[in-house]
Order: sequence, then C-alpha cells, then structure tokens
Amino acid sequence: MLRPRQKIFVERSVTALKEHGNTLGVCPTGGGKTYMLSSVVGKVLKKKEEKACILAHRDELTRQNVMKFTKVNPGLSTSVVDARGKSWRGRATFAMVPTLARQQNLDAMPELDLLVIDEAHHAAANSYRRIIDTALDRNPDCRIYGLTATPGRGDKQALRPIFSNVADQVRLGELIQAGNLVKPRTFVIDVGAQEALKNVRKTVDDFDMAEVDRVMNKAPVTEAVVKHWKEKAGTRKTVVFCSTVDHARNVTDAFNAADVEAVMVHGELSSAERKATLSRFEKGSAMVVVNVAVLTEGYDHPPASCVVLLRPSSFKSTMIQMVGRGLRTVDPNEYPGVIKNDCVVLDFGISSLLHGSLEQDVNLDGKELTGEAPTKQCPQCEAILPIAMQECSLCGYIWEFVTSPEDNPESIADFIMSEVDLLARSSFRWVDLFGDDAAMMAGGFNAWGGVFYLNGFWHAVGGVKGQPTRLLSIGERTVCLAAADDWLNEHESDESAHKTKSWLNQPPTDKQLKYLPPDMQMDMGMTRYQASALLTFRFNKSVIRNLIFQADRQALSEVA
Repeated sequence: MLRPRQKIFVERSVTALKEHGNTLGVCPTGGGKTYMLSSVVGKVLKKKEEKACILAHRDELTRQNVMKFTKVNPGLSTSVVDARGKSWRGRATFAMVPTLARQQNLDAMPELDLLVIDEAHHAAANSYRRIIDTALDRNPDCRIYGLTATPGRGDKQALRPIFSNVADQVRLGELIQAGNLVKPRTFVIDVGAQEALKNVRKTVDDFDMAEVDRVMNKAPVTEAVVKHWKEKAGTRKTVVFCSTVDHARNVTDAFNAADVEAVMVHGELSSAERKATLSRFEKGSAMVVVNVAVLTEGYDHPPASCVVLLRPSSFKSTMIQMVGRGLRTVDPNEYPGVIKNDCVVLDFGISSLLHGSLEQDVNLDGKELTGEAPTKQCPQCEAILPIAMQECSLCGYIWEFVTSPEDNPESIADFIMSEVDLLARSSFRWVDLFGDDAAMMAGGFNAWGGVFYLNGFWHAVGGVKGQPTRLLSIGERTVCLAAADDWLNEHESDESAHKTKSWLNQPPTDKQLKYLPPDMQMDMGMTRYQASALLTFRFNKSVIRNLIFQADRQALSEVA
C-alpha cells in the first residue's frame, strides 16, 4: 500500500499519460520511485494483451525493480531483457538499455502500450532515443512515462523533445518533513574562496571545474576544510565532493595527514578498484570518502551523515543530489548501534548561497493535495509543469525566486512553510497509549506498528502475524513514525487501512475489557480501536521492551 503522497503522485501520472500520451514525474531519492512506477504500470495495463517495458541503465536496478514491481502487482507477469537473457513473455518486461539498444534486440521488441524510463534524465541519450523511437514506430499510441530525481542532469540535453509536461514533483522538503529522510543542517563556510568562486566561468553543463580547481585546490583552503570538518562533523561518516582528481587527491592526503582515514574514488578507477575503495569506507575504518563526479548519483550508504561540498553547482538539482547522499535513514537491523538524526552539510562554496539552503526548501502545499496538480507553462520550452517548480525539468529554465506573492501574482501563495502532520496523513489511526505522548501505536488486520521514547531517542517497532517483531528505526519522532507507518503500508491493504471506519469509535467489546487492567476498564471514553491498540501493546510488551533496551545498549556502546 502506497503512502498518501505516493498515491497522489501515481494518480497525477496516470491522468497526465491519458491527456498527453507522455509525462515525467520528479521525485528525490528516498521517495519510493520504484513503487510508484510499478503502481502506474498496474493502473495503465488494463487489458490482458497490453504490454509494458521498463528501462534501467544499471543491471542491479533491473533486478531490484522486478522484486518491488511484483510486490505491487502480484498478478502481472514479468520478464527480463539483459545480457543474461532476452525474454518478452511477461506483460511487464524489465530491460537493460545497453542491451535493448542493440539493433538485433530492438528488432525483437514487440509492440508496446507503455514505455517506462527509470532515471529518465538519461532519456535524451542516443541509446534511449533509439528505443523510444522504435516503440513509437511500432505503436504511435505507446505512452512514454519517465521518472527521475535529477532532471536537467545526465546527458546535459533537454528532455523537452520526449516529454511535453511534468505530472508531479515530490519536493525534497516533503520527504524530510514526512520523516522519510533525515533533516540537513547546512553550514555555509567561507574559507576565503567565495568571491573568487562567484567569478568562475559557467559552461553549458556547470561551472568550469578547472577554474574551480584553481580556486579551491590550495593548501590553506584544504587545511581550513579539515579543521572545520573536525569541529562540526568529526565523528560522522562523510562524503566529500571535489572539482578535479588532483583536488580530490590533495584533500584525501590532507585528511590522512590529520589522522582521519580517508579514501578517494574517481572515474579513472576500474570498477574493481572503486568497489574495494568504497568497501573501506562502508565496512572498514575509513571515515571519509572523497570523490569527483562519481557518487553524485545512485550511491547510498545510509550511515553517512555528513556531506562536504568543495565545488559549486550551477543546477540546484545537482546540489540536492550531492546532499542527498547523506539524507537516507538508517535500518537498525542492517546497522546495529547506528543512530542518525540529521545530516551535517558543510558548504565551502557558493551553492547554498546561489540556490538557497535546503532548510529553506521545505515548502509544502498549504492546501490538501488532491486531484490534478495546479500547473504553469515554461516560458522557454512551453512545457506544462506543476506550479511549485522553480526549475523546468525539461529545458532547465529557472524562475526568479520571489519572496512574496505580491512580487509575482502568478506564483500565488501556493507553497507555504508548513509541517506535514504525519498522524493526519497516515492511512491508519494512531493511538497515544498512555496519554503522555511517549508511546503510540496503530494497527490493521494483519500488522501493527508502534513508536516508543527512551533515553532521548524514539524507537519504531513493527509486528505482523507469523513473523518475528522487528525494530524498524531509531532517532527522531517523525522518522520513526514514518518507518512504522511504512511498515503498516507494506503489510496491510487499502481495505484494512480503516482510519475512517465508524466501528472504530464504538465501545470496547466485553472480550477486550476482560483482558484490560481494571483501571482501564473504567475509562468510559475508550473506543474499540483504542482498546485493541492497548491489548496489542500488552501482548507484545516483553518483545518490544527487549528490542528497545538492546538497541539502547548498542547505541551507548557505539558512543563509548
């Protein structure tokens, strides 16, 4: 079951596909793109003979997508076209772009009703265009659907020839405020380079990195970077972005000379060398990984909780991608003892000054999100876009930032600073168990989720029939609520998400009252659902306590 915001994204995508025959959806890493993509395919393929192809450019993405797709669409058959096999038997075929783009494989591609492009910022490349053109030649009514976290990147070519509109954009701030990503804490630090960086020449793609190197690749600047990092993030796993390989090498050497183990990855390394180096950062003792345009896209190591920007970015989407490497939440089962509440962003350049700090980018729709997105037209390429977008995903046009609706009536007071009320937007009803806001639970027919406070941290715990109870998350309240809510979404259905059902408000049954403590039996205002939540807690109290206390001990040992 999708989150409420994901459902809206899917509905808007399906509507745009019907209206335009193509559309692009924009969603940052962590927003659940694959689940939304899968839901769109399931809604579009109505007839048994209809077929879809989902494109990916990396082999590991193809295999991951198949697994997630099957969870969302258990009734739809799948097949794979890649180096190991070339089958079109499934109604949904997952294809590797380098494989499918070869002419003999394109010749074997059947008529498609829907072509989905994951990581759609690559769609302007020749290999993608050959696939798109072939699909449209075979079936002019084939719908083209793209998803990306970073429009305006990749091949540095406009997406406008492929997509005429953007169906929806999930903003980074929405995911942060909803607890699906941790909050960034941005520090803009001038080490005497900001004025020089402002004068660096811009190329078509970005700032001239050779000129950036001449400004930033200096011993005094690098020494100041290491000093500030030690002061503000000295215990955090860190990803550093540099301008050139020489710059990265010098920064790596400076960290190591300061007794901070650092490693370096760049495009000139072989895949085996890169894998071994990243392993030292992810599984070994290295605290810092320094890179040049390698980890900007598609790299995630959730325990990383600091990002250092030693190069500016002319596109806000590029800056968000770099910062996004540190915003993932942590699964306590995968990383025992690791507690991550936020991500420290140390910007030694001018990106935050150019684009506004990420904290300022947590603007949400002040009205309830339903139906079609309010739109505007890009003055440069005439694409139809959601009204909140400040940068055209299809041609790169940037609207001037306005500080108030009066400065530009067309911008309306469309997006205002507001915090997502997770409890209100959840498909499930959450119960404050004891009235002290320190223990909350929700449940469906098969599963339950809870959040509990202990020693300065919140803990999310989830249970489902026939499976061991799991610790889902540790950290801030919103992150834990989001983890528990996602657990319920994963194990329940729309039918069992009974938040608005009238029977929830009925009095407890005699059987429920029998198992409740005497003082709770006297609560005349208690509802049947509240009684159910209290009983679920009582029946699972021992395992919940054990999981939380064990996690607390592990966290204390990590700190020690």
